[in-house]
Amino acid sequence: MHCVIMAGGRGTRFWPYSRNSRPKQMLNIVGDKSMLQMTVDRLKKIPTVKEIFIVTGEELAETVKAEVKGIKAENVIVEPSGKNTAPCIGLAATRICLQDKNCIMGVFPADHLVVGHRDFEKALRTASHIARKRHSLVTIGIEPTYPATGYGYIQYDVNSEDDHLDAYRVKTFAEKPHRELAERFLESGDFLWNSGMFIWETGTLLKEMQRHMPDLFHSLELMKKRFKKDINASVADLWKNIAPDSIDYGLLEKSENIHVIQAKYDWSDVGSWKAAFDLSSKKSGNNVIKGDGAILNGQDNFIQSEGRFTAVVGADNLVVVNTEDATLVIPKDKVESVKELVEYLQKTDRKELL
Repeated sequence: MHCVIMAGGRGTRFWPYSRNSRPKQMLNIVGDKSMLQMTVDRLKKIPTVKEIFIVTGEELAETVKAEVKGIKAENVIVEPSGKNTAPCIGLAATRICLQDKNCIMGVFPADHLVVGHRDFEKALRTASHIARKRHSLVTIGIEPTYPATGYGYIQYDVNSEDDHLDAYRVKTFAEKPHRELAERFLESGDFLWNSGMFIWETGTLLKEMQRHMPDLFHSLELMKKRFKKDINASVADLWKNIAPDSIDYGLLEKSENIHVIQAKYDWSDVGSWKAAFDLSSKKSGNNVIKGDGAILNGQDNFIQSEGRFTAVVGADNLVVVNTEDATLVIPKDKVESVKELVEYLQKTDRKELL
């Protein structure tokens, strides 16, 4: 398997810790390694993984090459600008198939947490088998533990179990639901969280793109001709004409041959400061303190403080993040609004804070 890690995101929900020059995937959100390094290490433990590629933007490429261990410099693929996941994945597939025609390709986000390595490896092994045997697009689904409104969902056919346990045909993809709909998804018993992990043959992927995303496929074919002459050739002029699109909306929702593997490992997309709180070890009062800080007469608080002392007194359920140039104070149940704050900073031209 050739693995592709998508590392072009900005991680705006982790402002002010996450910035354009050092986004979420390069930070030690959980543990003592960056999220990207943890993803690389996880994949390198799997015997069937031949090569690991990282797709990222120009502004982050040199940092990735310098800081991420276990990756060849030539395996850092630079996308000229962010165009969402479909062009990113298509670019990587085009590069990879020139080196290993119609190999199995796995696609993984850079900033997710997986607990249970044996079950993770088993899911990838099953996905690779189905992708090769059925020439299918395969995704990994996570059994939901609560009616989450921040995840997409995958509905599967419970009567279509393949010759491997936990492999099913996909009925449909559902966007992030409102609370009542998420509760109905859980009650039905045939919905999984969409983890954003995919496995397929590069040839199958590109054929499906040719059918359902012909404009993108045409651009990728032009890039392929350049890469045949020079694998490091610039494709910026072709890239600028590509329309942004996600792999889910652009391809998976249209394709008729999709399977999902029901994963058995624990998973989190570590999508917000609340997730960081949930995944961290707690101190007295169920509080979390990272860096220099103290909490008096308060509980269920989260402090992240770099280079300065931060105190919370007589308050509960707060997230307080202190950096050299910015301070964030927000109720823990409102952390999704951090993204709106970043949009505000963009509109008011506060580039020094981004």
